Amino acid sequence: MQQHSTLYTIGFSAAVCVICSLAVSSSAVILKSRQQANARLDRQRNVLLAAGLVSEGESLSRQAVRDRFQQVEPVVLDLETGEITEIDPASFDPGEASKDPAMSRPVDPNPAQVRRVPNHALVYRVLKDGDLDKVVLPVEGKGLWSTLYGFLAVGADGDTIRGLTFYQHGETPGLGGEVDNPRWKALWPGRKIHGPEGNVKIEVIKGSAGPPAEDPHHVDGLSGATITSRGVSHLVRFWTGPEGYGAYLEKIAGAEGK
Repeated sequence: MQQHSTLYTIGFSAAVCVICSLAVSSSAVILKSRQQANARLDRQRNVLLAAGLVSEGESLSRQAVRDRFQQVEPVVLDLETGEITEIDPASFDPGEASKDPAMSRPVDPNPAQVRRVPNHALVYRVLKDGDLDKVVLPVEGKGLWSTLYGFLAVGADGDTIRGLTFYQHGETPGLGGEVDNPRWKALWPGRKIHGPEGNVKIEVIKGSAGPPAEDPHHVDGLSGATITSRGVSHLVRFWTGPEGYGAYLEKIAGAEGK
């Protein structure tokens, strides 16, 4: 039986590695545009879900998601002033903005464990008959095991919660993972963010809260998932406060009052 030399074996192994590397790299380049399109479609579907424009469990084709998303107007905010900028939403990368020191700023230690906030943020205005009906705001914060990423929908009054959904997290299934439970998410619409003095008052409590009309600032805690419940409470409070979208919510509340 013929034995190959050590040099032959090394050369053959190197050639296989090069061929495999080229194949993987080529696949990544070829599929990049498709991956980006899928990510964009998933983001749009989650925005629609938070806004109540898609029902839980409703199956939509790619084209149906795009069609329904026509009701949504993406805009880029200046977080500090709450003003809508002229930055093109299609070319704005929220992930890059959050990580780039030139496009973000550090914040003081906070219960949501958010370390930096972007100078600008991509949000979604939902229109009805040409008027603002609600806004969908990206939110994030620490739970027990992971960072939770989601969308919070707020009415045009800048105060009434219209929906909350999470699209990425690593919380324990059956415990903190119940943030995905439609029954728990259904407890959020109708709750109020601010107290009578304008301070952020919304909170996930331990145990059961009353209905929105009687107990507008509290939401039921998740059974057996106290830390995740607190995490959700902290992240909602952070992003609706002055370091987050507070200035923008004040502006739309003022416009609604006028």
